[in-house]
This record gives sequence, C-alpha cells and structure tokens, in this order.
Amino acid sequence: MNNTLIRGGFFVLLMAGLGVATPAHAVPVTFQVRMAEQIVLGTFDPAVDFVDVAGTFNGWGGSPLIPLTDADGDSIYEVTVNGFTAGEIIEFKYRINGLWDGTEEFPGAGNNRVYTVQASNNVILVWYNDFPPPSGATGPVYWWNDTVFYEAFVRSFKDSDGDGVGDLQGLTQKLDYLNDGDPATTNDLGVTGIWLMPINDSPSYHGYDAVDYRTVNPDYGTGADFQAFLAAAHARGIKVIIDLVMNHCSNQHPWFTAAAGNDPAFRNFFRWSPTNPGETGPWGQNVWHQDSSGWYYGLFGSGMPDLNYDTPAVKDSMFTVATYWLDTVGVDGFRLDAVLYIDEDPGQLQTTPGTLQFWQDYRTHVKAVKPDAFSVGEAWTATNEVVQYVTGNRLDICFEFDLAYTMLAAVNTASAGGLGSKAIQVYGTYPYLQFGTFLSNHDQDRSFTVLGQDQGKAKVAAGIYLTLPGVPFVYYGEEIGMIGSGDHRNIRSPMQWTAGSGAGFTTGTPWQTINNNYPQFNVAVEEQDSGSLLEWYKQLIHLRNATPALRRGTHEFLASSAAPVLAFVRSDSVQTLLCLANTSGSPQSGFTVTGGAGSLVPGDHPAVNLLDPLDTLQLSVSPAFAIAGLNLSGYEVAVYELARTTAVDPGGDPLPDLGLRLANSRPNPFQRSTTIRYTLPARSYVRLVVYDLAGRKVKVLQDGVQAKGARETHWDGTGATGRPLGKGMYFLRLDAGEATRFSKIVLLR
Repeated sequence: MNNTLIRGGFFVLLMAGLGVATPAHAVPVTFQVRMAEQIVLGTFDPAVDFVDVAGTFNGWGGSPLIPLTDADGDSIYEVTVNGFTAGEIIEFKYRINGLWDGTEEFPGAGNNRVYTVQASNNVILVWYNDFPPPSGATGPVYWWNDTVFYEAFVRSFKDSDGDGVGDLQGLTQKLDYLNDGDPATTNDLGVTGIWLMPINDSPSYHGYDAVDYRTVNPDYGTGADFQAFLAAAHARGIKVIIDLVMNHCSNQHPWFTAAAGNDPAFRNFFRWSPTNPGETGPWGQNVWHQDSSGWYYGLFGSGMPDLNYDTPAVKDSMFTVATYWLDTVGVDGFRLDAVLYIDEDPGQLQTTPGTLQFWQDYRTHVKAVKPDAFSVGEAWTATNEVVQYVTGNRLDICFEFDLAYTMLAAVNTASAGGLGSKAIQVYGTYPYLQFGTFLSNHDQDRSFTVLGQDQGKAKVAAGIYLTLPGVPFVYYGEEIGMIGSGDHRNIRSPMQWTAGSGAGFTTGTPWQTINNNYPQFNVAVEEQDSGSLLEWYKQLIHLRNATPALRRGTHEFLASSAAPVLAFVRSDSVQTLLCLANTSGSPQSGFTVTGGAGSLVPGDHPAVNLLDPLDTLQLSVSPAFAIAGLNLSGYEVAVYELARTTAVDPGGDPLPDLGLRLANSRPNPFQRSTTIRYTLPARSYVRLVVYDLAGRKVKVLQDGVQAKGARETHWDGTGATGRPLGKGMYFLRLDAGEATRFSKIVLLR
C-alpha cells in the first residue's frame, strides 16, 4: 500500500504501525506524480531511484523526507499526507532521490507548484516536470487562438471632443491604427481583438466599481456610440470583449444602497455582519467595512462591496447582464475580473469549491446564449492553481502571470534557462494552447519601465511572447514604449499619438499627466522609423497573423548551449519553425540547439528567417537532433522556416529525389488505430518503423520487399510486445531503397 503520513508542526510521522491520531480538523492531501516519461527517457530507474515531494510543509524535503511509492506498477507514484487545513496554500516540487541537483522539477528558486487545500478530495495528479504535455498532443482550437488582443483603456486612448477624457468616438476614429480591415496592408498594428477595460457607468476613473452594468459610462459616450464602435470593429474583422466585473460592484450601486437601507429584497445581495469579524485579505488588508446598518464584506475596499453569490438572485441577475451584452449588444465575450474570489469561505478566500462551481455554471449559461463567446479570467496566482479555472468546463483561458514574470526576468538577466522550463510547464499544464500571454497589464508596472526603458530588451521580450504558444494580449502603448510605475494612474496614462501638444490625445487638459517620454516615444515619430519599437510590433503581429504554426502549432523546447538563447520549435502539418531569441545584448556565436524526434527531423533543411527574408541558412539536423553553428546578434529574434523537401538519412548522405512519399497518417492524433499511407516510386526493400521521442525503436510495421505503387498499413498504438504504449508523440521513419522519409504521429489514450 502507499505511504500515508501525518503532518504536525515541523514533523511528519509515518502512520504505518504507529497509531498516532490525526490532528483535529486535519485534511489529507494525496500527492501523485506520473513518472512514465522519466522512465522512458532514462532519467528515472524504478529499480534503484525514488521520487519524493519537498515543500513548505516539510522543510523543503529536510524535515523529513517524504518518498512516494508505486504499489501497482502503473508508474504513478503516490503518498498521502495528513495534517493540512482547508484554505492553506502550499508550495512544493517533486525530486529524484531527494536531491537538489538539477534533476528536480523546474530547477531554480521560485518555480514551485502551488496548491490551495480544499475541505475534501485533495488529490493532485501531475506529470513529473509537467512533461510530456502529453508531449506533442494537440487539441481543439478556437477563434481566439487566431487572435492577437489589444487591451485598451477608453479614458486614455483618444479624446474626440477636447474634454481631456478619452471616449468611444475617439477609439472608433483610431481603429485604422489597430487594424484597417485590409489583410494586404502592413502599416496598421494588425491586432484582431480588443479588450476594453470597464465601460459601465461608475463613480471612479477606472470603472471597476459599476453602478449600472447595462449602461455606458457617460464620460465615454452613449450606448449608440458603443454600437457604432462595435460595428466598425467588426467590419474590420476585430473581435471585441469587455471587462465584466462579477465579483463586486460600487457602494453607490442601487443594489447596495437598497441593501444598506435594510431592503429585504437586496440585503442578502451582499455579506453583512452586526460586528466586525476581524478578517483580513490576501494582502493583509481589512475586508470588513462599517456602514450605518452594519459591517459589509469588500475584498478590494469599502467602495467595492463583494456580491454574495450564496443568494440565487445575485447569480441570476449577473447572468442576465452577461446575456444582455452578448445577445442584445453583440460583444464577443468577456474579460472576467478577480475570478479567484467569487465565493469566499471562512479561512479560505480563493479557489473555494463554491467559486469553482460558479464558473461551471457561468460557462453553461454563456455558451447557451452564444456558443462561441470567449471568456478570459484574471486568476492572479500560480500556474498550477490557475489551471483549475480552465479545466472542468469553466473558463476558456486565463492569463498566465507566472509566465509573464519569467519572460521579463529572462530578458533582464540575459538568462533563458528558467524561461524555457517555465514555457514547458505552462504548455503542458493547460488544455492545448488555452492560456493568455502578455508582458504587463493595467495593474502592473509597464513592461518598458521594468526593462529599464531599453528598446533592445523590449524588442526581444515582444518577440518571445508573440512567437510562444498561447493567446497574446498587448497592453495599449506597450508597442511604442510607454512607461509607468507605482500609482495605477501612472500605468494608465493617455496614449501618446504625436510629439505635439497633449501628445495628440486631446486638445484640452488631459485627465492624467502624460508621460514625459512622449516627444520621442509616440506613434507619429515611430511610424517614420523602420527600426522603431512600433514597427517591430507591427512586423511580429502581422507575422503571427500570417503563420498558422505560430497561432495553432505545437511547441517543443530545444536546449541551447548559449545560456541567453531561448530556442523552441513551433510546427503544424505544413510548417516547422525554429524560433530563437537572444535575451542578451551581446552576440551569441557558434551555439548549438538540441531537441528530440518530436521537434526536428534529421537532415539538411534550407531555412529562411520570416522576420528577415534575406537571412537564409542551410540548417543541418544531426541524428542526435542537434543544429550547430548558429549565430544571433544582441537581442535578436529569428523565426526560421525549415523546408521539408530535402530530408536525408541520419547518416548525413544527401538523397536523390526518388519520389518516395510518406503521407500524413489519418487520423492523427488517433486513439485506437491509424492508417499510414506511402507511395513507392519503384520496387524497393521497405522498412517502416515507429520510434519514441527518445529515438528508441518501439515497433516495426513493415520489413520486406514491396512493389511499386501506393501502399498502406495500420498501427494500433502497441509496441513490439503487443502492449499498449503511453499517449504522446511518436516518430515514423520510412526507408525505401536509398530514400528516407519522416513524419510525426500522436497517440491519444
């Protein structure tokens, strides 16, 4: 049987045979980790190695060691640890042989798994290192996977009437800057989605405290102005999502004023207490606020009381709001604020069972109203907790904050290793490609500020997140190098259009002071400079729009011999792209990148840099799946498309074009069986073999002489012994006479 442990204070006792009572109200957590891929890769030998869990609850493995066991030989190692409390947030990693020697998961400080303990049913099942994803496997993709979003603050984007406040008419006037609707042009930014920060009527400048969820803030215009904007955006092929703040409203909302007046119809729309419960929030802030009728709960301050979703009428009312904007108005979806905190429990504020259930109910409702509606959540926490909001029929995607931090850190430290590991983890954690990527947003110091106002750093950071998998979001002004830190008003300052008076934002007095860098960093100046940050963003976004493999393709990490270089492959059935990014300002010369059978095909490949078509190379992939002799200038980003027409055998001898064809398997991915078709140009000795990602032969499908013509065979996902193989990506090699062809195939289980 598997180990069961008691955790108490600073020690853990083995239960077996000790008869120690579990502490009162203790909650058990079962840790399970899949080691199958580590076994296949040869990094874990069940006969001599062990895996343990190290975390905040056992002194990171020193007090004491907590090994996991595999009782049934299924390569899933398990241990149950008692003594946790519901709501407790734990951090942990798995290690091999109790060592911190680089074989542990996600090497480096801070790259930890994070989990919020639930009241029951705490079972954590993951792949070691979150790899494979399952490796190379794909899944359904949607319109948002083809979209680059632009986060816009209407108040700060463009003022059309000179009152110093941006408005919807000004935003509409500037749509051609974002996307002129003509796919043949490249002088627009090229974004295909807009996320509008709150547009509802509100007493604050930011709008995250609505007094009416159905009306437009009069500072921004009218409902008719919004409809005109929406129609103009849709005419250009731009999807529009709006901020929907479901966690809280304004203390001036009619619901709250009625509740504060003890109106029984609305009193339970909010949480009340006759005395101060004395609870604090996740940042140590007071969350209970006094009113003449009692104390009310507001996580984000006294002006924003939390809605009480234990009252069915609240959920019904807010779901009706969602219906109104989707069905009556016609928006394409929502950005959902503070999704972690919808239904807090005593002692547990985020990711409660009630919160997770709420988002299931929300999805059911929204998809019934508009099946292709898009919902992106702000779950500002660690990756392994965020994923709960994107699985279980909840939200479509959430923003990946951990990845954003890691990208900026990689560029600031000129070290890409941690970013490569984080990218693998993120790609493997979520449903295929269903996560949001960004550098910073309206609640964070602007990325250009974080990067020291260094344009080289800003360019490589943009190049990384606009070529990585996920759904990218550009924060307005990021593309021109706007700065801002500290007070959120500084981070949300007016857009810098020109070097003239008011930065081209307004003819009046702007509502917020314009950044002092606007004379050099503005749209008009940068559009005249082909080497500007703005022109770089245009190039990257247009490349992504034109390149399916960047939007929908798989991601395979490549190890680089140069520490500052991030290397990965994006590929689909048509394209293979080698993506390289130098996070250092110093040139990197003669470095090698190494992948596996799932990423690179051995042979010689003519390649062209899609970001610089004059940059062409002949890239040779060795039998060990390595490319040597690569060079990048400081802060350079390159996206090489590898031609697939010059494959050679792993021995390196060029092959004549004999007309041997290996078609894509159908279906691919597959579950029970797939058909592999190929065409022989002449009678040949044929050998068709399946390899795993480590390059090991797992099954021979054909081995003998065959006549000229079309042929087909089938593979049922079993190995040489007839036992079913694990899900993941495999590699087909077809040898016929002097010719060799390769293809990828994905097995699902």
